[in-house]
Amino acid sequence: MQNRKCSYNRSKKIMNQKKLFKISIVTPSLNQGKYIEDCIQSVLNQNYPNFEHIIIDGGSNDGTIDILKKYPHLKWISEPDEGQSDAINKGFKLANGDIIAWLNSDDVYCRNVFSKINNYFTNNKKSMWVCGNVLFTDRNLNIYSRKKPFYSKFLLHFASSSVYQPNNFFRIKILDEIGYLKNNFHAIMDREWFSRISNKYEPHLINLDIAKFRWHDTNKSVSGKNSQHYKRYISESIIVANYHNNLILKYILKLIPQFTMISLANISRVLKLLVRFKRIFKPLKEIS
Repeated sequence: MQNRKCSYNRSKKIMNQKKLFKISIVTPSLNQGKYIEDCIQSVLNQNYPNFEHIIIDGGSNDGTIDILKKYPHLKWISEPDEGQSDAINKGFKLANGDIIAWLNSDDVYCRNVFSKINNYFTNNKKSMWVCGNVLFTDRNLNIYSRKKPFYSKFLLHFASSSVYQPNNFFRIKILDEIGYLKNNFHAIMDREWFSRISNKYEPHLINLDIAKFRWHDTNKSVSGKNSQHYKRYISESIIVANYHNNLILKYILKLIPQFTMISLANISRVLKLLVRFKRIFKPLKEIS
């Protein structure tokens, strides 16, 4: 009996010494004082000891800085920048974790995500990129929709994001191999980056609620089709499409760019519906 007890204690000690990857979360912010504390708390309350939260503020004047000063664990700077992509890149350059992600200042993480992400990368040593579910909420974080990740390299290159931004985690090595976001992208900086990454690595899709995307009036995504943001979305989508050697699409994009991009986005929606139907019979892998 004594030997069994000693063996159990040794096993428990080994388990407790298991490496925890350091997770670096970057949050770009500008005048999001009404939401940013929820974001900070969602990272702080992960019950995960090895993390850093880096907030790059663009010079807010709405009380954001007073909120940041309340949390001594934060790494943060507040200064003018060239936009969201520039802010995220500044944060990535300050990050010294093994795993990186970015979380916008009006979004939040679900409970106990970091430990599961750590387990995933521990058990999948060759994986560089993991993507889970995102929960769409109203401004008060009331959930109204769950979006499971859907990956199509073709659509990511030529149509619309088939993975969502807040529910992705990457090994930091991605920055060395692929590079940073492009500062001149403001509407689809995430899809442009994912598109480049996908040329070398595909995401591993998992059935795990990772983040809550807060839908409110000031979201860039809410902009109408006549807005400046939407026009920028179309022009940036065309730039990304032209990265890739599909001569037929390049030719059509030159002739009727906006109609082509809208048509591809509609095709993407149909394919996502088909994928949801397929998952009734072949669901995404669960992780613990």
